[in-house]
Amino acid sequence: MQAWVMEELASSDIGDERLDRRYHVLLDTLSRKPSVSIPTACNGWTETQAAYRFFASDRVDEESILYPHRTATLKRIEQQDVVLLIQDTTEIDVTRPEQQMEGAGPLSDQSHLGFYDHAMLAVTPDRIPLGVVHVDIWARDSEEFEENKKLGERGKQTKRKSRHIEDKESFRWLQGYREACAVAAEVPQTRIVCISDSEGDIYECFAEAVAGGDDGTPPADWIVRACQNRSLSSINDNPNLQRLWTAVAASRVVQTLEVDVSKNQPQSKDDRKRKQPRSARTTTVTVQASRVTLRAPARRGVQLPDVEVNAILVREVAPPQGEEPIEWLLLTSLPIDSSADICLVIQYYCCRWQIEIYFRVLKSGCKVEERQFESAERYKACLTCYMIIAWRVLYVMMLGRTCPDMPCDVVLTEDEWKSVYMIVEKVEPPKKAPSLGTMVLKIAMLGGHLGRKHDGPPGPKTMWIGMQRMMDYAEAWRTFRTTPPGNRARGICV
Repeated sequence: MQAWVMEELASSDIGDERLDRRYHVLLDTLSRKPSVSIPTACNGWTETQAAYRFFASDRVDEESILYPHRTATLKRIEQQDVVLLIQDTTEIDVTRPEQQMEGAGPLSDQSHLGFYDHAMLAVTPDRIPLGVVHVDIWARDSEEFEENKKLGERGKQTKRKSRHIEDKESFRWLQGYREACAVAAEVPQTRIVCISDSEGDIYECFAEAVAGGDDGTPPADWIVRACQNRSLSSINDNPNLQRLWTAVAASRVVQTLEVDVSKNQPQSKDDRKRKQPRSARTTTVTVQASRVTLRAPARRGVQLPDVEVNAILVREVAPPQGEEPIEWLLLTSLPIDSSADICLVIQYYCCRWQIEIYFRVLKSGCKVEERQFESAERYKACLTCYMIIAWRVLYVMMLGRTCPDMPCDVVLTEDEWKSVYMIVEKVEPPKKAPSLGTMVLKIAMLGGHLGRKHDGPPGPKTMWIGMQRMMDYAEAWRTFRTTPPGNRARGICV
């Protein structure tokens, strides 16, 4: 069994020793071949039956699956000075041409069924993923979806305004922030910053951050990309600056920066509604910052307070022809007293892209949308298991980028790095473990990365393919390593 699996599940406590043992075996088995079906990954029919029985157990759910990984993640978090908790939602489409999964709900329309996976990924400011600390997997109700469709946009807005935050889909963002506050309380020596994109522009989150928790613990810091041009409090003297965007845009430009922008190609209909496609580029942006007081919106049965926040406006100077200019209005609890403070907030927000890469590994690398289950409960438990596997792939890739000089045996077993070294280099591996950066590149070459100077660092696709092949070679190494050295290479290099 892989060493990282043993370490990651050390605190597993499903309530049955047999289930705990099966969880260890299952995570080890599925992580070796994450892109194939469960029957293909398992060693025969008996192990396949055991895997499906595990997910069918009443004791097994998202919480019990995630618990040991979350515990291990907290240990990694407490070793850092600052950790970013990035939350976002992705669609999981499990539409089938024949019988549909029980419990799946409509996505963009009734012809596409599946789930929404809201996750919170812990990363360092260097973008090393430390683990998943929160998961909320849910499905829309088909009847309510049809009712809302008949109401039209105006009718849906009226209905949404009349509902309490706990009854809205957007409540998941407030739950995510509360989870970030819980993590901050568990690791008080680490500064926790919760980061959300424009969907997380929820006023209740701002109000709760200012009020703090009921137990008196300090709330987590936060950064949210604004999407609503909110009204400002009447304490602002200038009547022409009563809107958020206008007020911040009227402040002086404090800095001009060059930022790297990742490619964004929204896949789902819901994503296309809130995200504009863009090309990857290095671009110049202006930065403006101001402290503003947001006027509390009217809420049914609730009197929310006005909230004072820091705002940073980032605008692209000269976008490529045919593309909309990048414009971020970031609201935050972090200080903006100096240019360095402002740049730090922008740097933290740029790390948000890691969760998009993580979701890509989960869906394209682990192929979770292709898993076959009859019920939502079993599928969600399986999905959570693959979320841990997706983290592991991204973790190895990013660790190789940010800590390339680290000995590779900190992350890889001897069987793994020696077999990969021999396959790629066609020579006996060295006695001393090479650097992690060297071995990550060799693993990626197994996945199709060419390793040329202008190719850049390995991406997630070459890593998940390479790591899957590495597992096969490591198994061959364990099988043939007792063979005399002269025959060993021939045995492995078939």
